[in-house]
Amino acid sequence: MAAREYIAVIPARFASSRLPGKPLAEIAGEPMVAHVWRRACESRAARVVVATDDARIREALVPCGAEVLMTRADHPSGTDRLGEVAERLGLADDAVLVNVQGDEPLIPPTLIDQVADRLFDDPEASIATLAEPIAAVEALFNPNVVKVVRALSGRALYFSRAPIPWDRDAFAARPELLETDAWLRHIGLYAYRAGFLADYRDWTPSPLERLEHLEQLRALHHGHAIQVALAREPHPAGVDTEEDLARVRALLADAHDDKGGA
Repeated sequence: MAAREYIAVIPARFASSRLPGKPLAEIAGEPMVAHVWRRACESRAARVVVATDDARIREALVPCGAEVLMTRADHPSGTDRLGEVAERLGLADDAVLVNVQGDEPLIPPTLIDQVADRLFDDPEASIATLAEPIAAVEALFNPNVVKVVRALSGRALYFSRAPIPWDRDAFAARPELLETDAWLRHIGLYAYRAGFLADYRDWTPSPLERLEHLEQLRALHHGHAIQVALAREPHPAGVDTEEDLARVRALLADAHDDKGGA
């Protein structure tokens, strides 16, 4: 692959505990996964691949002309599915793949490029990802919002569902106030080296990963560096619930109406 050339991969699994069939949920006349694919195609990616284990998703993408790779159904995570993609495509160990979540139809293409560039900027890192400041105390103490702490180099020190770092004095006195930008929310957009993905698939979940239910802790457990960049623009929330789906439908319907009236 050429310098700074990367592949965007969209893992799309039909099964979902909270929203079954989520990749095929209709938004502005198209399945959600098609919107994600179009966003990824607007990035600098040299190739965009949808990786799925369900023929219904493949068939739904035929009208778009998307490249679809059928993968095994037993992958425990999107990272493991990317590992199969890297192997099936015969990629070199230093090839870069970006995992674009299949439930993010509003993902800015610039963030896809940014996370890839972050990995190119640190040749010794195995993974790159993004984060953004936490402005609301409710988010800081919400276990569904993953927090990350970085070193001066930008590399991740730890990810947690707990409110890290813990401000010993301020939280004891006024826990409702956030007076600094020390708290960062992790954004689940990842760039990987293909060689790392091959190793990752052979590792069992680490003790910290099992406790926090955060698969990136497996990489830290095995001594791999994760670069974390501050997102260049806001990262819209993805679709996890029916309420999220209704919100995204309304946003994209408004955008479609604006284009039609222009």
